[in-house]
Amino acid sequence: MYAVFGGSGLTSLATLVVRHSEVVRTPYGEPSGALTFGLLGDHEVVFLPRHGHGHTIPPHQINYRANLWAVREAGVDGVFAVTSVGGIREDFGPGALVVPDQIIDYTHGRQHTFFEGPESSIGTAVSHIDFTWPYAVRLRQRILDAARRVGAAVHDGGVYGATQGPRLESAAEIRRMERDGCDLVGMTGMPEAALARELGLDYACLSVVVNHAAGKGASAQAIALEQLGAVMQGAMGQVHRILEGFLRQ
Repeated sequence: MYAVFGGSGLTSLATLVVRHSEVVRTPYGEPSGALTFGLLGDHEVVFLPRHGHGHTIPPHQINYRANLWAVREAGVDGVFAVTSVGGIREDFGPGALVVPDQIIDYTHGRQHTFFEGPESSIGTAVSHIDFTWPYAVRLRQRILDAARRVGAAVHDGGVYGATQGPRLESAAEIRRMERDGCDLVGMTGMPEAALARELGLDYACLSVVVNHAAGKGASAQAIALEQLGAVMQGAMGQVHRILEGFLRQ
C-alpha cells in the first residue's frame, strides 16, 4: 500500500473508491487532514492533501512531520508525492511532467527532523541520514516505468529547488537558483523528502510544471496567476493515469 500526497491541483482523487477516513493523532501534532483509505482500481492507497482538504495550509505551515508519521503508522510501503512547480530550465514549460532526482533546500524555520534528543519519538541519539540521492531510486524508476506504459511524456531527472513561500520568487532569486543548478522551483519538496528518509520510507516525486519561473519565458515580466489553475487541471489527467499505472505494477 502506498501513500499519495497531493499538492496544489490534486486535493482529491476523483477515481478513488473511498473505504474510510481516519483522523490520526501523532507525537508531532495533527496531519494536514484525515487520511483517506480507498481503492484505485484494485489497489489500496492512502491519500492525504498536504495543504488540507480545503487547500488552506500554506507551504511553510504544513505539519510535514505529522503527515509522514501518520502514513508510516498506517503501514504504507512508500510515498508517491505530487507537487506543482515552476519551470526554470528552458524545456520545463507549463504542462511538463518531471520526476526530479535532486533537491536544493532554501527553506528556513521549518520542523525538518525527527531527531531532537529527548523530545524525539524515534530515538534520543543524534542520527545522520545519507541524503546523497534524496529520492528512492527504485520508486523513481517505478514512476518512470508507469509513465512509459501509459504513454505519458515525463522528464527523467531534474533539480528541485525548495523555497519558503507562500509568495512566489523574484526574477533575481530564480537567476540565483539557476546558477545553483536548479531546474524546478517549488515550496513543499523539503523537509518532506528528508523526513521520509529519516523514517525509512521510500519517497519519490512527480512534479507538474504549472508556469515558467519568474523572469523566464512567458513569466519574463510577471507570472499569469489566473492561468495556473487551467494548466494544473490539464495535467491532472496525466497524473492520474501515471498513478494508476504505478499501482498496477
